[in-house]
Amino acid sequence: MLKRKPKSKLNGNTFFDWVNYVLMGIMAFVMLYPLWYCLVGSLNEGTDYLRGGVFFWPRKWSTASYRAVFLDSSIMNAFAVTIAKCIVGTVTSVLCTTMVAYAITRPVLKLKKYYIPFFMFTMFFGGGLIPFYLLIVDLKLYDTFWVYILPSMFGAYNMIIIQSFIRDLPGELIESAKIDGANEYRIFFQMILPLSKPVLATIALFSVVGHWNSYFDSMMYTNSPALQTIQLYLKKVITDPSMAKGLGTAAAATIPGQALTLTPQVVKLATMIVTALPVICVYPFLQRYFVKGVTMGAVKG
Repeated sequence: MLKRKPKSKLNGNTFFDWVNYVLMGIMAFVMLYPLWYCLVGSLNEGTDYLRGGVFFWPRKWSTASYRAVFLDSSIMNAFAVTIAKCIVGTVTSVLCTTMVAYAITRPVLKLKKYYIPFFMFTMFFGGGLIPFYLLIVDLKLYDTFWVYILPSMFGAYNMIIIQSFIRDLPGELIESAKIDGANEYRIFFQMILPLSKPVLATIALFSVVGHWNSYFDSMMYTNSPALQTIQLYLKKVITDPSMAKGLGTAAAATIPGQALTLTPQVVKLATMIVTALPVICVYPFLQRYFVKGVTMGAVKG
């Protein structure tokens, strides 16, 4: 007589997995829904959006808000400034920080033991906003493009991550290169940089996102509209209702059939999506280096 097999009970691991899936799903929804809400609202007709109830899908589709945003020439200039800032700032920051990190790992560096505490001191203490502003003015960096680049060329936290990664590289490679006659510059550019791609990609991602999301430096240290960044443009659209309304009014001449339905609310939402989309598109290409770079470059006790 065949015995009926007992029903399998939910073991502890399976229960933990399901709880983990549910919690991760809730966290993902909480983080992604605000972006989805902005996207849905920006694709909805402005006057219809004022009725409310647009949460998960546009009720009346319209792209007039995006056309109103891109018709403003200042946003294209802001995009150009921000892209240049991200490219130049990231390249110089990664290069200079990596050079310092490599020098810290070299045993021939004199007074090396004093540099790390000095760098870490700068991570926790600063002179304050007013002294830094006066320094920017005295260095003739105010209202110039280089005010975005020079203050961010070195980061102590990034240097610690990179130097921990370089320290774990086989020392025999450097010694063999020196025996073959390679100098420090050739070792750095032809050996250290290629071997450090994972951690450099991680630091580059930190730098790109930081430069892209920064608006305070543009607001405080520049006065010319030609140096306005995309995030400062977004701040002005959000905080100044007349600016968002002006974008809709300016678009009326080009898209008369839909411009009358534009409202400041949907213009603001469209501007948010436009400013966030480039980083969202770039991140997946660097994400595979992210965990590997941080883990391999972590400070070991």
